[in-house]
Amino acid sequence: MPTPDDITLLLGGRQYSQWQRYRIDSDFLKGADAWQLQLGLPDQVFPVDAVRGAPVKVKVRDEVVLTGRIDSVRRDVSRKGLVLQLSGRDLAAILVDCAAPIFSARQLTLDEGIAAIVRPLGITRIRIQAQGMTRHDSIHLEPGERAWDALVKLASGRGLWPWMDPDGTLVIGGPDYTAPPVATLVLSREPGKSNVMSLSDTRNIQGCYSELTVLAQSHALPGEGEKFAVVDVSAPLEGDVSVDDGPDMADTSGETGHYNRSHTEHDPTVPYYRPQIIITGDIDNRQQLEYKARKAMADARLSGLDIIAQVSGHRTPSGELWKPGQRVRVVSEPHGIDAVYFL
Repeated sequence: MPTPDDITLLLGGRQYSQWQRYRIDSDFLKGADAWQLQLGLPDQVFPVDAVRGAPVKVKVRDEVVLTGRIDSVRRDVSRKGLVLQLSGRDLAAILVDCAAPIFSARQLTLDEGIAAIVRPLGITRIRIQAQGMTRHDSIHLEPGERAWDALVKLASGRGLWPWMDPDGTLVIGGPDYTAPPVATLVLSREPGKSNVMSLSDTRNIQGCYSELTVLAQSHALPGEGEKFAVVDVSAPLEGDVSVDDGPDMADTSGETGHYNRSHTEHDPTVPYYRPQIIITGDIDNRQQLEYKARKAMADARLSGLDIIAQVSGHRTPSGELWKPGQRVRVVSEPHGIDAVYFL
């Protein structure tokens, strides 16, 4: 007989498992995964450690599925007894809620830039799942900019995305297209062949575009092969002189910027002309602009498709817990679907 997948909350050195109801979100695209647990208290005593901001871990059987903090504590008292309701999010919540440190820096690698944003907010475990730690020529954070927004902006410049692992590690990377599907979900008209309880397929055109153009500019960089003019300050002045005039002084600056960078991506699945323009501000080079444009188009295409499958239990047929980033083959006769998708 299989061991039941009990949901356990670790709080203040104690474990709580007898939940009346629970909900645990795990979304690859959300900034912070939320959780909510409701517990009856037969001892008629509220736990003293159940306070807002308290660190917690949520486990399914013996596996940690979320590391975070309590956002809200609700204590209900009625004739039926005492009920404790806790809700919170994973450790990315502070990045979503709070402003990033104000700083400007040059020549930082991706991991150095990310650490400068998140470490002051208590995120110390970071893993970069990307090759080629190219340097950002310039990183500038505006006052009041959310840490999560700054993190997404920095990661998207390399075509990457941030998320939290269950153990509280901040990961910067992307989906693994080489990973084999962890399961095949089947919805069949023939009795006994289906292994899903329900499956819904939603497709919309809101947020999808036939072409998406990203506009940006590059800050000035020293020594990009521009001409330098030598000015003889000891020579006598003849007539009116302006440093902005004359062909010899047109390109004399040691630093040059590009103010008209653009890149366009197309989606052939959109049946009619739907243009969109996104302004991203300052970038380092054209490659970074292309990364941003491709990421923006991928997000737009993703917003047009939503498949929800309801299955029994918390695990795949092989016994692995369901989690974002897994690949799943979906076969549905009524929908005409037979393809591999990411969770």
